[in-house]
Amino acid sequence: MRILFLGDIVGHPGKQMVEAWMPKLFDHYQPDLVIANAENIAPNGRGITSRLAEALFDVQVDILTMGNHVWDQKDSLSYIDSDRRIVRPANYPAGTPGQPYTLCKVGKEQAAIINVLGRSFMGDYDDPFRTMDRVLDEIGTQAKYIFVDVHAEATSEKYALGNYLAGRVSAVVGTHTHVQTADDRILPGGTAYLTDAGMCGPYDSIIGFTKEPVIQKFLTQMPTRFEVAQGAGQLHGVVIDLNDAGKAVQMERISITPDRPFKV
Repeated sequence: MRILFLGDIVGHPGKQMVEAWMPKLFDHYQPDLVIANAENIAPNGRGITSRLAEALFDVQVDILTMGNHVWDQKDSLSYIDSDRRIVRPANYPAGTPGQPYTLCKVGKEQAAIINVLGRSFMGDYDDPFRTMDRVLDEIGTQAKYIFVDVHAEATSEKYALGNYLAGRVSAVVGTHTHVQTADDRILPGGTAYLTDAGMCGPYDSIIGFTKEPVIQKFLTQMPTRFEVAQGAGQLHGVVIDLNDAGKAVQMERISITPDRPFKV
């Protein structure tokens, strides 16, 4: 099985990049399952709406993972419980709306998609390590292929969780920092790992936002309004090949920018 995963989609520029490139990526890679992190797709870069989710499903994205901005658009609460194609972090407290993981049919087999939040520099969430133990126990033998999106800030926390899950899941891929890392590898036991998939969004920006307010925030430490940058876009993600036992055998990072065109 082949999984195509797209990093955080940021604002309208990120949505435009996904809509423009998905047909080409689909033709080139022929993925069996397409997953994207969409917690930043709203126009202000925070949260998601049902309309934006449907726009991604319309271009053959199968499953959407989220993160710490999952509730930033009030529209989320009205539909996230009923749409199993949207997965919110599993380590929110019990009773939180939405799906902590989802199962979907891929050919004759089932795949599980799980989303967890890191805690370092992020917030007071439940332990992602023990949450993963609980979720994997719950899934049991229902899914042969298991993909985990770790939405976290610290590289060490992501890599620790990747090694904690090595051999127990098919892939652990990080999101949240919006900067693609070059540490893609297959861990012992056949688990594909990448610290951060990067983002789909404006290229001339600081992690998707206009530069000046971000710089002023660092200079002054004063409250600053961030706005999604405009202009040329970039698209980052990863393609992972899994064998019939659900183990990773190959992975390839995708990086499309104005100075790094996609090569077919």
